[in-house]
Amino acid sequence: MRWWLISSLCITTALLSGCDDTITLSKICSDTPGFCADLNKDSHCKEERASVIFSRYREYKAPTDENKYTLLKDFEQYNECVSLAAQIEHIKLKEKTTSRVEGHLTSLKEMTRIYQDTINTEHPGLLYYHWSRRNNRMALNKLLNMQDQEHVKSDREIQLFLATFYAKIDDDKTIDILYRVLELNKAGETPDPEVFASLVSIFYKQQKYKHAYTFARVAQLSGSENIDILPVEHKLSASGKDLGALDTLAAKTWEEISNGEFLSPRNF
Repeated sequence: MRWWLISSLCITTALLSGCDDTITLSKICSDTPGFCADLNKDSHCKEERASVIFSRYREYKAPTDENKYTLLKDFEQYNECVSLAAQIEHIKLKEKTTSRVEGHLTSLKEMTRIYQDTINTEHPGLLYYHWSRRNNRMALNKLLNMQDQEHVKSDREIQLFLATFYAKIDDDKTIDILYRVLELNKAGETPDPEVFASLVSIFYKQQKYKHAYTFARVAQLSGSENIDILPVEHKLSASGKDLGALDTLAAKTWEEISNGEFLSPRNF
């Protein structure tokens, strides 16, 4: 997930108009008020609102599928935030609630526009959204047909999307994809906690308790707190397994992941 701080929000117009200056949030809203006026006007959802404004500007300057995809994701994040904020009633300042509702309606309208604009897309991220949000099976088929292409295999986000799909039909394929996500993790970054949660869940279901325990411990080392390690720990303890050796393996595995050096343990 990408978050931009308001104080440093800017994009380089060298990418957009060939000059070396930077464009600021206030500059965009001043020059093209339509990108700002239909969003909420209070202090809620500052980061999400700013991301939408910059992405709207970039899509306006270069309406590529990649820019549309970024804008779509930003609108989804903004809409999630502003919809929640819109439920907060202001007794004395009803206009605040009204502007949040307006932002919510703008999000729905703009997301629909992007869906319609990209109905024939070949962009893997957009294809996933067409399937997952609009149940477009043709989009899913397109995505599955390109899953072995290098630009798809090298994209962590798309690999996670594919894992979400295969989790319903093929556990072993899902494990392979989740390992691939970990292989793509860069040094200093932390994988999505769902990667570890999914691996633990699948291994536990397959009764591969050593595997499940190892990745539950890796998840803990990564800072994740959403995995209950006790059930698998009890399974291993009851059978007399050495948890110390698995703890060592987990520490080594997490070190490899966090250093960007993880390789899929095919013989694990």
